[in-house]
Amino acid sequence: MLVSFGHNGPTLSANSRTFKTGSTGFGAFGKIEIEGARYQVSLNIVRIGSKPQVIADDDDATASE
Repeated sequence: MLVSFGHNGPTLSANSRTFKTGSTGFGAFGKIEIEGARYQVSLNIVRIGSKPQVIADDDDATASE
């Protein structure tokens, strides 16, 4: 996936990834130049609802009582 910054602006390539939380999406990292100024970019695009749901075991519920 290409991420563009403005019309005809710089682009970064975003790669699919799985985040530490288990959510899925895309990530892009890099340096771009806009109007002569350089910027460092870190971008996460997270799919809403993609985080796996944790189902508690009956043993876990009993252990916390």
